[in-house]
Amino acid sequence: MKALVFQGPGSMSWTDVPDAQLIDPTDVVVRVDTTTICGTDLHILKGDVSAVTPGRVLGHEAVGTITDVGTAVTSLEVGDRVLVPAITSCGKCAPCKTAMPSHCASVGGIGWIFGHLIDGTQAEYVRVPYAETSVHVLPKGVTNEQAIFLADILPTGFEIGVQNAHIKPGDTVVVVGVGPVGLSAIRTSGLYSAATVIAVDLSEARLKRSLDFGADETINSGREDVRERVLELTNGQGANVAIEAVGIPATFELCTTLVRPGGHIANVGVHGKPVNLHLEDLWINNITITTGLVNGTTIATLLDLVAHGKIDAGAFGTHSFGLDQMIEAYDVFAHADSHDALKVTISR
Repeated sequence: MKALVFQGPGSMSWTDVPDAQLIDPTDVVVRVDTTTICGTDLHILKGDVSAVTPGRVLGHEAVGTITDVGTAVTSLEVGDRVLVPAITSCGKCAPCKTAMPSHCASVGGIGWIFGHLIDGTQAEYVRVPYAETSVHVLPKGVTNEQAIFLADILPTGFEIGVQNAHIKPGDTVVVVGVGPVGLSAIRTSGLYSAATVIAVDLSEARLKRSLDFGADETINSGREDVRERVLELTNGQGANVAIEAVGIPATFELCTTLVRPGGHIANVGVHGKPVNLHLEDLWINNITITTGLVNGTTIATLLDLVAHGKIDAGAFGTHSFGLDQMIEAYDVFAHADSHDALKVTISR
């Protein structure tokens, strides 16, 4: 089969690899019908994720059709259309039983294994371990192009941004970085009735798009003093919540200046470099800081919301490609501003 293979920092190829096959009784094999590219994939290509070694098939998000099932699989069948999420869960270990499958002990202590510790989903077929407790059978009313964005970005923005920050009705929320994950946080902030959502970014195109996803105010950080503007919008108090959705030191440090006493900073971005943490300033203001890797425990809820028209997940996809156009899709996603791109859909 063909797959996108990591060849080392800055290098990848769409090439022949051995066919995906069942290994364990709890496995299924899924024909990949739709996949996408995540910002984490770009971090891998930069060399930020040392666990990913040359020869690894990339990707951790897919919608597809089951083509083979292991002998222990009883609730899934060949022909089922399923969402393969970023996190794999055995459903039995202590982390999984406490709703933290992002640290599933059965797969090595980290639930993100696709395109990381095992071969991933940017391929014609993928082996899915612990399939019965990991994949989601899709309802007929949800398209592949909608479902693919529930594999990672929507639950990431929702769980690690909105839920970790304990957003409450009436809160003012600042989202720093309005790429796909930041937009996911903006969209799902409305589920908890945030009164004001402020989008911060350098890109005017993304700021404009953020209004369609539920932002009330926008701040161009290249043209305005973000702290000054946030204080102006909050009567001098600062935001209740700041969500960091970029993953660089400057944006994290910016978030620490935007929250009021008792506020919450939810870090969602993937950081590849150390960040200065000014506890000498933060401790006295009762600031809470959270971080995290998505668990995917909200995917079933989000699927229901998409199926009932409450969330337009398809709006994240702006560019479409075939599987054999994987390299071109990466180029567009890596230069998103030049192409006015959010997420790409890559389909069979």
